[in-house]
Amino acid sequence: MTFGFAPQTSSAAASRLTRILGPDEWAASSIPLLHNPREVVNDLFARHLPSPATAVVAVFAPDGRPAASASFAQRPGTSDGWEHRNAILAHLRRVLPHDLRLRTPVRTAVLLMCRDGAPEWTEADGAWMWGLRDACSLHGLRCGAYITLTPGGWRVLGDGREGRTPHTGSWSRRDREGALVHSDDGAPEAVRRHTAR
Repeated sequence: MTFGFAPQTSSAAASRLTRILGPDEWAASSIPLLHNPREVVNDLFARHLPSPATAVVAVFAPDGRPAASASFAQRPGTSDGWEHRNAILAHLRRVLPHDLRLRTPVRTAVLLMCRDGAPEWTEADGAWMWGLRDACSLHGLRCGAYITLTPGGWRVLGDGREGRTPHTGSWSRRDREGALVHSDDGAPEAVRRHTAR
């Protein structure tokens, strides 16, 4: 008798594929445009100094001011939108009360993903997009922009706006008060959170 692991069933694989949003589906989701994406990216970068494989989720008030943000490292080997949704939701719950009692969401969540590779959409981005949209729904927020930060710069996926700086190589070791310190191997030594007062 031989023992082994059963191969992944087609239904499990199909379920995982449904937890990805493609560029067309994302564009059709009526994601609100960022008023000034360059300013948003620069602000989130200055607050969190993300290195590759780091996600930054930020929530903006109706007037466009940042209400709260959190950065966290992506767990190695995770590529399912469901797992990304849980990670985003966990950090939202730590930095911001939910808005589920409101009839219509008034605050908007944005996700910046710092990663290696080209700035164009990938399946991994699609899984993060699915996770962001679902986390927003569960927390009572509007789903906002998805931004990639790569060696070539930053790009807002879905509307094509982009810039050269900051990029994945822009951060450096800093230890001043209010700055996130990175270890020599590039991994964040702590998760940084920001809540507006």
